[in-house]
Formats: sequence, C-alpha cells, structure tokens
Amino acid sequence: MKTLPELFDNNEEWRHRIEREHPGFFEKLVGQQQPKLLWIGCADSRVPANEIVGLMPGELFVHRNVANLVNHTDLNLLSVLQFGVDVLQVEHIMVVGHYGCGGVRAAMEDEPHGLIDNWLRQVRELYLRNRKSLGELPDEQARVDRMCELNVERQLVNVANTTIVQEAWRRGQKLNVHGWIYSIADGHLSDLKLGVQSNQELRQLEADSYSV
Repeated sequence: MKTLPELFDNNEEWRHRIEREHPGFFEKLVGQQQPKLLWIGCADSRVPANEIVGLMPGELFVHRNVANLVNHTDLNLLSVLQFGVDVLQVEHIMVVGHYGCGGVRAAMEDEPHGLIDNWLRQVRELYLRNRKSLGELPDEQARVDRMCELNVERQLVNVANTTIVQEAWRRGQKLNVHGWIYSIADGHLSDLKLGVQSNQELRQLEADSYSV
C-alpha cells in the first residue's frame, strides 16, 4: 500500500502533462545534464527554485540549506559547487535569499534555539556587526529584511572566495556570481546588483561593503 497516494497521483498527472506539452522530454533528459545555472538558496518550502524562474527540470542545478549559507567547511555545499563549476561548467551562480527568512530572524534573536545556532553562527556575527545601523530602521520586519539582504551579500562573497571559484577564474573560465532576493509576499525576484565575475570585481565589492 502506497503512503501519501495523492503525491503519486500528482506525479502521474505531472509526467503525462509534461510529455504532452514537450514530447520526448524525459527521453532527452535521461541522456544529459547540462545546466548553465547554479542556484544556492534557502531550504524554505515556499521558495521553489525552478518554479520561481520558470525553468524545466535539467535547466537549473540547485543546492538549498537553511538561510542559504555558504560555509567553507560545508562539504555538501562545496561538492555541489565543484561539480557545478568543474564538471557541468555552469556560467552563473546565483545566491538567492528571501525576505522574512526564519533562519536569519532566529540569528537576530537574543535567545537560544538549540543545534541550529551552530549553523547560523556566521549570520549571528553578521547581525552583531550591523546591529547599530539595523536599529535605525523603522520596525522589526524592516530590520529582518535588511539582514536578509546583507546575508545574501555575505554568502556571495563567500562563494567567490572559495578555492573552486578562485581556480575557475585563474584558468579563465567564464563564471558570474549573482546576489538575488525573493519576496514570498508577492513572488517577486530582485537582483541586488552585487554580481562579480572576476577577482578585481570581488575585491572592489569587499572594499565597498563595510557591513559584511
């Protein structure tokens, strides 16, 4: 007996619809994975990467975790990044946060949350560095949303400073790193204009970004 039968029913409807709309789609998909885009986003269930940007399976390589973090000790993230850059030869890496992120909000609170506090440590440190300027914003929601933007910027810098991206740039590989943010409230995806595609641009961003 199948558990959650409605999900299997949904799958049947989905796969037949895809095949009707795109004949031969799955046959072609089996033989290749050639996405040029890598999405590093939050694990929040309300932020479905492919759907947000209207892409089909096979067009977007995706890694998600709580608060879209890029930790240099996270072998899961680094493995995805290396496979994307070195094997798939992706040309664009998008670090995508979202407003109202629960992970970011938790990192801003002066109370313990258990194991997750270890994961969110760098977000907490980022918050403490910016606590004074964030306090000048009109309300708590504005402070959380600004922290979500700052977190995207911090994680973009982290991505660009990995040995994987650094080596790709050294060998002349075309690779752009972008910082985007999504609004669950209206479905709008925004470019934070933080993109870098070389060490020169990265160092300039780091010099300009006192907050991260």
